[in-house]
Order: sequence, then C-alpha cells, then structure tokens
Amino acid sequence: MSKGWPDPLAAARACAPAIAARAAEIEGARRLPADLAASLSADGLMHLFLPADCGGPEAMPAQGLAAIREIARADGAAGWCVMIAATSALTAAWLPAAEARAIFAAPDGGLPPIAGGVYAPLGGARRVDGGYRLSGRWPWASGSANCRWLLGGALVPPPAAGEAAPGGEARPEMRLFLFPAAEAVLHDTWHVAGLCGTGSGDMEVADILVPAARSLSLAGGRPRLDAPLYAFPIFGLLALGVASVALGIARGALDDLTGLARAKRPQGARRTLAGRPHVQAEVAACEAAWRAALAFVDSAVAEACDGAVSGAGLTLSHRAALRLAASHATGVAADVTGRMYRLAGGSAVFSSHPLQRRLRDVNMATQHAMVAQPVLEVAGRVLLEQEVDAAEL
Repeated sequence: MSKGWPDPLAAARACAPAIAARAAEIEGARRLPADLAASLSADGLMHLFLPADCGGPEAMPAQGLAAIREIARADGAAGWCVMIAATSALTAAWLPAAEARAIFAAPDGGLPPIAGGVYAPLGGARRVDGGYRLSGRWPWASGSANCRWLLGGALVPPPAAGEAAPGGEARPEMRLFLFPAAEAVLHDTWHVAGLCGTGSGDMEVADILVPAARSLSLAGGRPRLDAPLYAFPIFGLLALGVASVALGIARGALDDLTGLARAKRPQGARRTLAGRPHVQAEVAACEAAWRAALAFVDSAVAEACDGAVSGAGLTLSHRAALRLAASHATGVAADVTGRMYRLAGGSAVFSSHPLQRRLRDVNMATQHAMVAQPVLEVAGRVLLEQEVDAAEL
C-alpha cells in the first residue's frame, strides 16, 4: 500500500453510510452522482490499483477487493463504479512510465483522474504513423460520465503482406486503447433492470488518433512494474472485482433480512419472522454459504500473492483458481440474495425496499463475461490437465 492514502477498508467503511443513504437517488439518476464519485476519488477508492509511481495507492489485491465489497454492501452500483475505475487504473502498469504518469498522475494539488471503459475488443483500429486510428462503439461503459480517460478494446488487422506478423501468424491483434473522455460520445442507453446507477451506457469514438504509447496488448503484453499486484492477470482481477461487488450485495441482503426479521410480525402470527425456525435455518445456511464463498476467494488470492511476492509468479493453476473462485462467489452471492428476498415476503416487492434493488443488482453481476459459464469450462480443463490457452485466464 502506497503512503499518503487512507487504509482502503477503513475509507470504504467511513463513506458507506452516506452511500447507503443515497442508494435510491443513485438508482434514479442512472449514474453515480459526480459529488459521490469525487468523494470516492479523494479517499483513493477510485484508484485502488493505480501504481505508486503514478501517485496511486497500489493496494494489494486483498485490500482492494475488501474495500470494493464494503462499498457494494452499501450500494451495488457504487461498488461497481469503484471496481471499474480501480481495475481500469491497472493499465498504468502496462504503459510506458512517462505516458502512464502523463495520463494518471494527479495535477498539482489535485487527484488522479478517474478512468473507465470496456476491455472487450469491440472496436477497430488501423496502424498509422505514430500510432493508430481508432473507431468503435462499446456498450457497458460503466461510470463513464465521471471519467477523464476512457479505454476501449479493439482488433488491429495483421500487418500487410510481406511484413512480419506477431508470432508469425496473420491474425488480428487485440489491443487496449486509452483516450481522453472528451474525444468520445456517451450515449444514454442504460435503461436496465439492475445496477441502474452505474451509468453503463455506450461510448463511441470515430477515427480518433491514439498514440502507440497509449495502447497495450491484451494477449502478449507484460507490465513494466514487478510489484506483486501486477503479477496478477488483468482479467483475473476484473473477475475478482465483479465477485467482490456480488459478495458485497449479498452481505447487504443478509443485513437487510436480519433487520427486517427482528421487527416484522407476519399477519396473524404470534412470533416475529426471526422467531420462525425455518427462517433461522435458512439464514444460517446462507451465512455459511456466503462465508465459504468468501473464504475460497481469499485463499485463491492469498496463494496467488505468495507466488507473486516470492518472485515465482502465478502458475496456470493460480490463474484458474482465481477465475473459479470469482465465478463461484458470484453465483453463491446471487443465490443468497434471492433467498433473503424470498424470506422477506411481500415487504420486499416494492421498488423502495433495498432487498428488491439488491436482487436486481446481483443478478446483473452474474451476466458479466468474466464470471460466466465458459470460465468454469476453462478452469475445468486446467483441473483435468487438458490443453488450455493461458490468455483465457
């Protein structure tokens, strides 16, 4: 953890009550309010994984993920925006040092800029002198309204005939491009069932020039820094971020049901909801499931950190365990949240009830590609010692 920033988990816990109090406002606005984004930035939460040499906290994975989980416990959409900004800041470790500082370093007396965007290679780019011409439209650009820099994945056609192709194969290259948010058009397309407050509309650029130093390879690139944090694969940390949001939402659902059950006396009943044996058993089972899912995430992260700190690096087994733990935790979180919603009965059907929002939010998280069914298939191939492309992890 870089000096000068507050402890991430302590900072998250300090701002969580204010975020929870504005959850309905966040959902109604369909984006994270600018003042909340600025407050989260001031506490370092938007920059959790930004390298120290760019002025960032450079939090270790366990620290950063715990902070994301705590914000999502207060509000899923706020936790998602923090997660996207934090993982987008990882790219600074893959850019040349001078360019990374030019983009991410804080101006005098200010804060590092918030970055966000979409890793998926949905754009197209072509090589030109000094860089690339980039065009594309990317959906799911979470938190983009509060960003000063955006990133978008794109496919670059192979070199022309007679030129050397990377790896000797004539196939498109996947690259990630960073560009000022002012060069993009943000489309208000975010009319959805859950995570409404993330503002994850479309972003679009048309034939903009991106210097080569503001791009990085998503397949064969290596970080310029050897800090343990950057030994983790970008997609692995992104998947863990999604899982941390889901686990935070589920933790909030357990909190909501516990508070409701102690006070609610169902119509015609003599006992409160909390006094019913089946409710007691269900809450206990869900608590156990939540803690077990978190323990798997924590152990996978700890084992990977051991490899990173020792210098041995992360093995394919480490990478598979990170993705498997993230996918498993997201599924468990959705199940726990659904069970808490059902226990609440009619109280939770109103849009004003937090359990209703949490149910929709967590089920949106399960749809993310980083934790979807194909991830289990790749992890299974590793466990069964079958051939696997490391780039998938």
